[in-house]
Amino acid sequence: MIKFIKNFRKDEDGAVTVDWVVLTAAVAALAGVAYTSVAQGVDDVADATGTALTGSVPSSYSLGTNPT
Repeated sequence: MIKFIKNFRKDEDGAVTVDWVVLTAAVAALAGVAYTSVAQGVDDVADATGTALTGSVPSSYSLGTNPT
């Protein structure tokens, strides 16, 4: 039984899995932080673009012809 416990303590096969779980959690948290810091700015730009396009009138230009 003592030999089994010593071998179990030295075995590191599961340690890599724990490292990947921690690394994946850190990347997911970083992505969440990046999203929350960028989201408001993107919404502001989208609103400003929508406001600018609301008053515009599309031109009668079609591909292959010169506008007059």
